[in-house]
Amino acid sequence: MHFRAPALVCAALPHGENAVIARLLTADHGLVAAFVAGGRGRELRPVLIPGNTVEADVRSKSDTQLPFARLELLQSRAPWITEPLPAAAIGWVTALAASVLPERQPFPALYDALSGVLEAICVAPSARGWALGLLRYEVLTLRELGYGARIARPPEHDWPALLATFDAVGRELARYPLADRRRDVMAARVLLRERLARIEA
Repeated sequence: MHFRAPALVCAALPHGENAVIARLLTADHGLVAAFVAGGRGRELRPVLIPGNTVEADVRSKSDTQLPFARLELLQSRAPWITEPLPAAAIGWVTALAASVLPERQPFPALYDALSGVLEAICVAPSARGWALGLLRYEVLTLRELGYGARIARPPEHDWPALLATFDAVGRELARYPLADRRRDVMAARVLLRERLARIEA
């Protein structure tokens, strides 16, 4: 296994003294877990922030071996990690991908959707500019994984209806792809929901 491609950092878990196991979403290779030497060091720690776009050079000697990855930063989401609402949204959408997508199975539509949502979160002046896109990403995730959720699209500019739809989609996520691990992952979504609720209708 050897490829070089743009990837979205979805998770970075400490491994050993200074390394990280990164979960990277690519368009053509799907979600890939890879060992990143020095991932907790001063140079690579800012690169491995969930939501960042990186150029990943991934290689392993066999398909059964955990691959090694070298990463170069292409786009940083770090400035938005200090803002409570964007940080909660970025944390949730990346955690969802890292938790529910099967490894090494391509989902190009989800890669594009996640890229678009992350970009919207970072450029829109408020959550009203990206909340509907985030919902679409969640619904697409359900559908790509084979869960045909029947979710009606909320009317434009109807914030209470959007929050009600957000709750409905959350129930579908908890019932299906996150049924066995929702306590850990859904906590990120609960935090996001609490912060969205503070926006006036």
